[in-house]
Amino acid sequence: MQKRSTLMFSQSKVALGYILSVIFLLVAFTLAITVGSVQVPFGEMLRIFAGAGNRDSLDPMFSSIVLDIRFPRVVLAGLVGASLAIAGASFQGLLKNPLADPYTLGVSSGASVGAVAVIFLGITIPGLGGFTLPVVSVVAALLTLIVVLGFARFVEKSMKMETIILTGIIFSSFLGSILSLMIALTGDELRQIITWLLGSVSMRGWDYIRLIAPFFVTGSLLLIWNARELNAMAFGEDRAHHLGVNVQVRKYVVLASGSILTGAAVAVSGTIGFVGLVVPHMVRMATGSDHRHVLPLSILNGASLLIVCDLIARTVVAPTELPIGVITALLGAPVFGLILIQKRKERRG
Repeated sequence: MQKRSTLMFSQSKVALGYILSVIFLLVAFTLAITVGSVQVPFGEMLRIFAGAGNRDSLDPMFSSIVLDIRFPRVVLAGLVGASLAIAGASFQGLLKNPLADPYTLGVSSGASVGAVAVIFLGITIPGLGGFTLPVVSVVAALLTLIVVLGFARFVEKSMKMETIILTGIIFSSFLGSILSLMIALTGDELRQIITWLLGSVSMRGWDYIRLIAPFFVTGSLLLIWNARELNAMAFGEDRAHHLGVNVQVRKYVVLASGSILTGAAVAVSGTIGFVGLVVPHMVRMATGSDHRHVLPLSILNGASLLIVCDLIARTVVAPTELPIGVITALLGAPVFGLILIQKRKERRG
C-alpha cells in the first residue's frame, strides 16, 4: 500500500512538472513577444498570429515587429536553450557527474574554435556563403568529439566515464588556449569575436532556425529514445550490461547526440553557459531522476529559461543589448552554487 502511494505521489509530481513547464513556456513566449522597446498589446499579438496568412488586414508596424523580428528570435532562443538543456541532462545521466554539461567533453570549445577560425581567417566556403561559420562550427564540434573519444579509447580501451571526462577536460583546455591565441592575434575582428563568444540570438532569423532545427530534432529524438538505457547506466555500466544494455553502442549514441545538439547551438548563438548545468538539476529536484521525464522536461524548461534570459538581455539596459551569455552566467552561477551547497548538505545528512 505504501509503495503504491509513493508511486502515485511520484506520478503526480511528474504530471505537475509537465503542467508548470508548459505554463512557464507559454508565459515566457508571450512576454518575449509583447515586451520590448515597442510594447505589443496581448490582443494584438493574438490577432497577428491568427491572421498571419493575411498581413494586409493587420497593423503593419506590429505585424512586422512580431512576425519578422521577435517571433523568429524567440523560436531560435527556445531551440538553443532546449538543445543545451537536454544535452546537459543526457551528459549528467551518462557520466553520473553533477558537473557534466555540454561543455565537459570539450565539444563547445571545439565549436567555438571552428567559428572563431572562420572569423579570424575570413574563410568563406563556396556555396555556403554566410552559413560558413555555423557549418564549420558544427563540423568542428563533431571532430572534437571523435578526437576526444579516440584518445580516451587509446588511453583505456574500456573507455570508462572517468577517462572520458578527464580527456574532455584536457582537450577543452588545449582548445581554449588556441582560442585565446587567435583572440590575442586578431585585429579589427576582435569585437565581433568577443560578441559572438558571449552569446546572442540577435538579428538571426529563420535561416538560422532552419539550420539548427534538423540537428535539434535528430539529437533530441535519439536521446529520448535512449532514456531507459540512461536510467540503467545511471546504476553503473556493469549493472546496465547485465540488464541487457549494449553499453558501448548506447554510450556512443548519447555522446554523439549531445555533441551534435551542443555544436548546433553554439553555431547559431555562440557560447552560452549554465543552461545545460542548471536546468537538468532543477528538473531532477522537482520531479525525480527518471530520464523518460527528465529529458522532455529539460527541453521545455531550457527553452523557457533562454527565452526569458534573452528578454532580459534586450530590455534591462535598453536600447543597449547585453550578450545573452552574460545573463545566463549572472543567473546560473548563483543558482548552481546553491545546488552544490544543497547536494553537500544531503551527503552530510
